[in-house]
Order: sequence, then structure tokens, then C-alpha cells
Amino acid sequence: MYDLTGFQRDLLYTIAGQDDPHGLAIKEELEDYYEKEIHHGRLYPNLDEVVDKGLVEKGELDQRTNYYTITARGRRELEARREWEDQYVGELFSESE
Repeated sequence: MYDLTGFQRDLLYTIAGQDDPHGLAIKEELEDYYEKEIHHGRLYPNLDEVVDKGLVEKGELDQRTNYYTITARGRRELEARREWEDQYVGELFSESE
């Protein structure tokens, strides 16, 4: 996970939070979050990168549409990231509750 960009981490979170999203669904979620357009030239190479790293699996819905699923390794990496984040900000958020 340490070698991913912030955008690639956001891809993992977005994919993990949906049921086998296709590329355009991921794009729409990220555009809502970033409040700006995400170009295909940024989205798909980064999706390919997280697939190549074994964090996401890509399947085919039809000849034009792929779907993406978080792998077990991807889930472990997200879990480890959350634990790491909690070391630094976990108390900050639990104090406000």
C-alpha cells in the first residue's frame, strides 16, 4: 500500500465500497468526492496499476464494460492502512463522539 498514490488508494476504497462497480461508476464516485472531472486517461491506467499489483480483480461484463472487485489482498491492505491511520487520528475522532 505504501507504493500507491493517494488516487490509487481512493480507487481501492471506492471499489471496496461498491458491489463490482464498472469503470464509469468508479469515475462518478471519485468525481463526486474530488468535485471535478476525472479523465479516462487518469482513471484507467490507475485501475490497471492496482489490478497489476493484485489488489483489484478485473472482470468482463460485456465486450465494452469491465467490472472491478477488491481482492483478499486488497482488503488486507485497506485494513492495514486503517489500523495505521487509527494510530494517528483514531483518538481525535473518538474524542468528538
